Amino acid sequence: MWKEILPNLYTIEIPFPQSPLKAVNCYLIKAPGRFLLIDVGINRERCRQEMRSALESLGADLTKTDFFLTHMHADHIGMVGELVTDKSKVYLSAEDTAIVRLEKSGRLWQGFRALYLENGFPEEEVDKAIGSHPGYRYSVKHDLNFCSLKEGDKIEIGDYCLRVIETPGHTPGHLCLYEADKKILFSGDHILSTITPNISTFLSGDLIPSDVSGDTAPEMSKWNALKHYLASLEKVSNLEATLVLPGHRSICHNLRKRVAELQEHHKARLAEVISALKDGPKTAYEVAPYLTWDIRYSSWELFPALQKWFAVGETIAHLWYLEENKAVRTAIKGKTTVFSLV
Repeated sequence: MWKEILPNLYTIEIPFPQSPLKAVNCYLIKAPGRFLLIDVGINRERCRQEMRSALESLGADLTKTDFFLTHMHADHIGMVGELVTDKSKVYLSAEDTAIVRLEKSGRLWQGFRALYLENGFPEEEVDKAIGSHPGYRYSVKHDLNFCSLKEGDKIEIGDYCLRVIETPGHTPGHLCLYEADKKILFSGDHILSTITPNISTFLSGDLIPSDVSGDTAPEMSKWNALKHYLASLEKVSNLEATLVLPGHRSICHNLRKRVAELQEHHKARLAEVISALKDGPKTAYEVAPYLTWDIRYSSWELFPALQKWFAVGETIAHLWYLEENKAVRTAIKGKTTVFSLV
C-alpha cells in the first residue's frame, strides 16, 4: 500500500508480520532518471511482494534506485539484498554497518546472550527469545558494500536536498534525514508519533571481544543507549520540521511536542526503575516487571520470551544510565549482576 505525501514523495507501508509494530513505513523519492528508497522492510515473502508491487505501481526502476537505511534493524534493512542492483548505492552509518557484520558472523548474538544471562534472563528463555528475534531470523543475508554517511553529508535527488543527522540511541549508528526547505524530517525509529521507540542495551562492533563466550558478558559492552538517545532527542528538538516521517505508525506534525513527550516518558521510566529498587537489590530481569509496558498480557509471566527480551533490554539501558549518573550501583552475585540504590 502506498500514498503520495508531497509531489514526488511517497510512503510505502510494508507489513511486519507477527509484530506489535504492525508495519514499516518506507519512503520513495522520485526524480528524473533516479529514485531513492528510505528503508525497505523485513525480508519475508509477503513483504517482498508488497514492496515490488508498490515499486512497480510507482514506476520505480530498481536499476536506477539507491537506498538509504536509517538503521540496521531487520525491519528496516532486511529486504535490501533482494532489491539492490549493481547500479545501486546503499547508504548506512559506519557504526551500524559494523553491527551488521557482527550479526552475520554470529558474534553479536553470542554477546547478547552472555549479556542477558548476566542480567538475570533465565537460560531456558534466552535461546527461545533469540530464536524468535526478527533480527536473528530475517536480517540481511547478502554481502553488501554499504556507503557510509556521517553528520552533515547530503543526498540530493530531484528538488529534495537531504542532510544527514546522526541520532544514536535506538541503535549506535541511527541516522535521520532532514530537508530544511520543505521542513521534513525522515526520523526512522528515532521519533515515533504514537508509540515510544525501544531504547535498549546495545553491543557495538568495537565493544565485543573476538573471543566472547556464550555465558560471560564482556565488561566493555556498556554502551549507554539512553544517554545517547536523550542527547539525540535534544539535538533534533529545535529543527524546523512540520512533517516528521517515522518508521512506524502515523506521521507527526509537531516535532517539539513529541520530543517533550518522549523525554517525559523516559523520565517516568527512570523513576519506575528507582522505585523498583527501593525494597532491595535486583537483577535487570527482576526490575523489568515493575515497569509499565504497553502490551496486552496481564502479567509478566505471560509475556512471550521475545517481549521479555525487549523489556529487559530497555530496563538494562535505564539501569546503566542511572549507574553512570551515580544513582545506582552494581554488584556481582555469582555470575549475575544485581543493581541497588546508592
